[in-house]
Amino acid sequence: MRGGSSKGVFFHRDALPADRALWDPIFLAAIGSPDPYGRQLNGMGGGISSLSKAVVVGPSSVNDADVDYTFAQVAVDQPVVDYSTTCGNLSSAIGPYAVDAGMVAANGDETVVRVHNTNTGKRYHARFETVDGQFQESGDFTIPGVAGAGSCIRLDYLDPGGATTGHLLPTGQARDVIDLAGAGAFEVSMVDASTGCAFVAAERFGLTGAESFGALEADADLMALLERLRRAAAVRMGLAASEDAAALANPRIGLVSPPVPYATLAGDTVAPESADLAARILSMGQVHRVLPLTGAMCLAVACRIPGSIPESLCRKGDGDIRLANPSGVLPVDSAITMDGNQPRAETVTVYRTARALMQGNVLVPV
Repeated sequence: MRGGSSKGVFFHRDALPADRALWDPIFLAAIGSPDPYGRQLNGMGGGISSLSKAVVVGPSSVNDADVDYTFAQVAVDQPVVDYSTTCGNLSSAIGPYAVDAGMVAANGDETVVRVHNTNTGKRYHARFETVDGQFQESGDFTIPGVAGAGSCIRLDYLDPGGATTGHLLPTGQARDVIDLAGAGAFEVSMVDASTGCAFVAAERFGLTGAESFGALEADADLMALLERLRRAAAVRMGLAASEDAAALANPRIGLVSPPVPYATLAGDTVAPESADLAARILSMGQVHRVLPLTGAMCLAVACRIPGSIPESLCRKGDGDIRLANPSGVLPVDSAITMDGNQPRAETVTVYRTARALMQGNVLVPV
């Protein structure tokens, strides 16, 4: 299924072994990893992190949800399956999958599926159109990075703070300074909402925020420095005991800047006034072609946290926060409240589309 700007292989929980230790080899073989050529020709993946994913959907293990959703990020060039975070984009396809698979009954013209994410322990509600008991896929809603249109899926994430660390601000601060030997000091905002992220001003690296993903990835020194900073942030956030032990998928690192004119992957020009903040977020060592949705949600929350780097650079206004990214502008709404001087994330709302691409058997070598 495609969900938002990601694609993954969806498994019914009953189709997999009861022993979760047996899942990784299945997912690696199904997706086609590891592939030193980076193409995943031997599987269902697409050679980049947003197309190298597996999803498991099954009956809910908690009382206040309809289904459980487990996400697996599959590395392209390494034999690694990472469960340390979740995928916001594929979250949009969980409700439609559950309805079409007969796990949840449709409720008239609009159905709400309550989803429990086992990776984070968080809940969200997916609201979407249904016709004749099935997900209504067609519509006129469009999102950056996806060709064509579909019906709008609303995702309301409840209490997203502390999804992977237990704290919205894992260090208790809106800003911290991380010193990297030989590279200097970096001011970083480390936030955990839907997923953990470390945000740093693009200007600190001599960047404007208009750079393409290709230009960023072609700068090997920059990519290596960002990975060092990401791993150091993982330790500061309590996600890893050492930099070497940091997971590939969590935290993510994001470059943020005031919006500037730039060209999208489709060749369209984005004017600065059409966005509130520019962002480039790295996922699994690659610059995401749009934005990882959990990263975008975390960023939208960060933009509401007084004193954070994203908040200081974001254009102030009411309504959605418009995030400029390599494929266009993504609107995300977030709400926080203050408990003394500590922020609390109440909700994050995003809108996506989804489509079932195929169903049947994926052949796994034994």
